[in-house]
Amino acid sequence: MNIDYAICNALKHLTRNLARRQRQQGRRAQAMLDYDISCSWIINFLKRVAASNHLEIPDIDIIAAVGKFHLGAHAEKCFCRFSLNFIHGAGQHDGEIIETLWPAVNKISPSIRLMTKASRREMLDDVMRYSNFNKLIGMSKRIYIQL
Repeated sequence: MNIDYAICNALKHLTRNLARRQRQQGRRAQAMLDYDISCSWIINFLKRVAASNHLEIPDIDIIAAVGKFHLGAHAEKCFCRFSLNFIHGAGQHDGEIIETLWPAVNKISPSIRLMTKASRREMLDDVMRYSNFNKLIGMSKRIYIQL
């Protein structure tokens, strides 16, 4: 239920004008969703949205995918259908953003284990901000080199 709500709101916000622009170009808009359990979540997603008074999605095609790290633990039949290797336009994306932060969080886990909930949340936010800052700084170096 929570993921349905989050996906519907993200699609509504991020694809506000996309469907209209794609129709003008004679194409249908698409959104690719990487989720650890897309193979089971997507099965009844559209039915759940249609049955809800509070959920709606824009007029776009939804392409479900499972990140490369998690796909190895799925049933064999999931591989061909949900692998990012076979989805047109996915490129060499691995679909595992949050998991890349685990090494940094593992380093601070002994310290935050003893903190209150509020302090733990602040510390984790700081670690995430630091990671994002480093990515931003690294991006500018790569952009400069490629120019």
